[in-house]
Amino acid sequence: MSRPIRIAVLHFSHETVTFLKNDTTREDFIYPGSPARGEALLKFDPKNYMGGFVKMAREFDGVELVGIESPLWPKTYTGSGWVTEDAFETFVGRMIAEIKADRPFDGVYLCLHGAMAVRGVPRPEAELARRVREAVGPKAVIAATFDPHGNEDEAFLKFADMGFAVKYFPHYDAYLQGERAARTLVRAIKGDYKPAPATLKVPIISPTVLQWTGASPWMDLVQLALVWEAREVDVYVNVFFGFPFADVPDVGMTIQVMTNDNPKLAAEIARDIACSAWRQRQALLTSTKVHAIAEGVMLAKRAVANGQTPVVLADHSDRSGYATWLLREIIAQDLSHVLIATIADAAVTAKLKAQGAKTGDAFDMEIGGLADESAGAPVRIQGTILNAGEGYGQFWAAIAFGRDNVLILSTYLAQIIEPLALKPLLPDIDAFEVWAIKSRVHFRRGFHDNGFAKTILLVEPSEPFLGTVRLDALPYENVELKRYYPYGDPAFSG
Repeated sequence: MSRPIRIAVLHFSHETVTFLKNDTTREDFIYPGSPARGEALLKFDPKNYMGGFVKMAREFDGVELVGIESPLWPKTYTGSGWVTEDAFETFVGRMIAEIKADRPFDGVYLCLHGAMAVRGVPRPEAELARRVREAVGPKAVIAATFDPHGNEDEAFLKFADMGFAVKYFPHYDAYLQGERAARTLVRAIKGDYKPAPATLKVPIISPTVLQWTGASPWMDLVQLALVWEAREVDVYVNVFFGFPFADVPDVGMTIQVMTNDNPKLAAEIARDIACSAWRQRQALLTSTKVHAIAEGVMLAKRAVANGQTPVVLADHSDRSGYATWLLREIIAQDLSHVLIATIADAAVTAKLKAQGAKTGDAFDMEIGGLADESAGAPVRIQGTILNAGEGYGQFWAAIAFGRDNVLILSTYLAQIIEPLALKPLLPDIDAFEVWAIKSRVHFRRGFHDNGFAKTILLVEPSEPFLGTVRLDALPYENVELKRYYPYGDPAFSG
């Protein structure tokens, strides 16, 4: 090309739990650093999709990246419900206006998640792609990166050209998928790659806690995708596990394959992987054991007595961060040397911040609960503040209570992915026999894969609340569960 290749870069991501009562508003996306544009956008997540994309794109001569003003993840992270139409229209409207004002573009990179749910917009990622296509014209190439929990079907690729989804859960390969998106996008712009996709929905719906790719057969689906990518030149495979806590019409598992101008091969590969998933559908839903909270705490107590520590008690079901069920049971069964990380409570952390809370201050307050029915009731904690302060966009406090227990309070839902993350608050993290955390699978990178935890117990309340593995207890309005295994008897031939 006689002029530089110009690529517009956009970001709009959320994993929406539509059953939460607190909508994700325009204000939730606005905080210091967000929205971001220009170099600030291109540098905001250097170890993730964006980092991989930018690094690879800039290895090509004559490529200009234009960071379009974009909202970053909301400050509530995944602990909020429906994205409001106002928020979606505001930010997408600004993006499209900026693209039109700065045309022409040869390509567009969309850094997405895939499980955003917007009131009044059934498929928000596809709608964003549609509007971008209208703005840049038919010749520009549009590529995107996705989380494997995307709820995707063929709609997105009606307007975009290609997508690259993470394969592993925990998400180890996000940077790699960003690199792939950049390399293939530039090739397509230069005429060296002609995307030919195939998309196949598999009528399986599964809770995210069961989708750990460290266990078969989820592991086997990832390996099958990798084998196809190794066998064939220029093949890319996405296995979307789906995100069932978004009440949207394209929920469930999707296989998506992209080839270089070979639609027949794309269809063959998609069919092979989809049929493999369907044959293993029962095993997919029984690969991970989940305990009731009382049973899990009892088993943790037994593991401590047998020297099988540290123990991880992972409450996978807490979607607001406010849930107190596990904390309450730990107190009831009189466990000691437990770190509870975290209980979210915006009101309490705001009060502590206003009071100038510091090390050594007495603490006597009710915390957590009441965000919704699934959060349970507040629990009164009496103890001593060990540390308190701002970090990662929220206020944190470490409170010592009971028999050498420590509770971490946060403003919003926080997934503790690895022990060292709490070093700034608690230097002596080796003092704890039990770690009670709010996570589904991501914690395994820092507690399981490296051998840190000797015992891992996944738990949820006995009541079928909104993060439950019992999806038939959720009040879906846009999803007919009987169309999906295991809640119906859907036909699937591939």
